[in-house]
Amino acid sequence: MSVRPWSLSARDNLNLYVFIGVLMLTGAVFGALLVNALTFEQQQGLADELNAYLAKVGDPLSLQAGAAFWDRFGLYFKWLGLIWLLGLSVIGLPLVLALDFMKGMLIGFTVGSIVRQLEWKGVAVSLAAIAPQNAIVVPALMIASVSASRFAYYIVRERLFRKKGKLFPPFLQHTAVALIMLLLLGCAALYEAYLSPMLLERLTAIVPSGAESVPR
Repeated sequence: MSVRPWSLSARDNLNLYVFIGVLMLTGAVFGALLVNALTFEQQQGLADELNAYLAKVGDPLSLQAGAAFWDRFGLYFKWLGLIWLLGLSVIGLPLVLALDFMKGMLIGFTVGSIVRQLEWKGVAVSLAAIAPQNAIVVPALMIASVSASRFAYYIVRERLFRKKGKLFPPFLQHTAVALIMLLLLGCAALYEAYLSPMLLERLTAIVPSGAESVPR
């Protein structure tokens, strides 16, 4: 790997993108299946939380978009920062892949829970509350993970084995990628805080006032 402007295109890193994509997809499937493994009490608890969330969305006065934005942005900042830091540590690269799997699992579990409680109406809720921001979040985390993998590969190949190569340029490139992805994640947080509640408020007209209790 030469020290040139960071190339994160799908053409140059197809294997990495496919691997990380499959990892996230596997996590999503695992998360969806995990919903069925919950006990009745756990499923009922999720139903109660979903009821409360939909009731809160239906009451615009209870929404605090600014606080919601900083809460989601802070979460994304920590997630992305961890990927960036693990890439720098080199030996933490397996944990980057674990984070990608976990992200997929969280998405699958969330969608599976909503669809289980609201049935077909849960699909509409998922499309409004989960799909749009994750259309930004998932690619951003994938690109950050590929950047972390490339940086770790450079360190192992050029610095440890060949005992040559400059460290600062790839470090700057890896950091620049993380900052750009952070901007994208900020856009996702804005959607979650301001647009998603508006769409969900409209969907409350077709979603019952409370999700049905989990059948025994």
